Amino acid sequence: MYIIVGLGNPDRQYEHTRHNVGFDAVDYLIDRYQIPYSGVKHKAMYGKGMIAGHKVIVAKPVTYMNLSGESVRELVDYYKTDPREELLVIYDDISLEPGQLRIRKKGSAGGHNGIKNIISQLGTTEFKRIKIGVGEKPKGWDLADYVLSRFPEKDRKLVDESIQKAAAAVEMILEGDIDTAMNEYNRKTEKES
Repeated sequence: MYIIVGLGNPDRQYEHTRHNVGFDAVDYLIDRYQIPYSGVKHKAMYGKGMIAGHKVIVAKPVTYMNLSGESVRELVDYYKTDPREELLVIYDDISLEPGQLRIRKKGSAGGHNGIKNIISQLGTTEFKRIKIGVGEKPKGWDLADYVLSRFPEKDRKLVDESIQKAAAAVEMILEGDIDTAMNEYNRKTEKES
């Protein structure tokens, strides 16, 4: 059974901010695949359901971003899953333009505190991830202020489209086709080329 975790912060004030695109992606999966809400457990709001014929747990940690690994660790332990095979984490990336996706089989935290905490809790960098571009921090901005801000309308539209692409990538990954997903979605957007 796959565990799909979207990263973000739980309070209403953080809804639809750059740092919460992981939550937005999980919400999209919940709506699209009609995954029932199961409550709060393992330091996460979660649901159990099916995506493309595969049993999944979708989760949004309520630990706040920097402690996301505590929730992921509890989920992985409770459901006895191998993070290298059955964990997929979806989160924001400031090094990618809005609308761009980057799918990876493993990797470093790249400065992302939520991923850093997951790596620390799991003791491995080997878990699948989908990074959703939120755009680079403008010069002179504080990083925390930037990632906790909302998108301008044109960027929000691009991010919403990339969330839909991320859902299609999730299906491919569940089918065991992560290489296909990487080939399909790790391309630069037209704006960047």
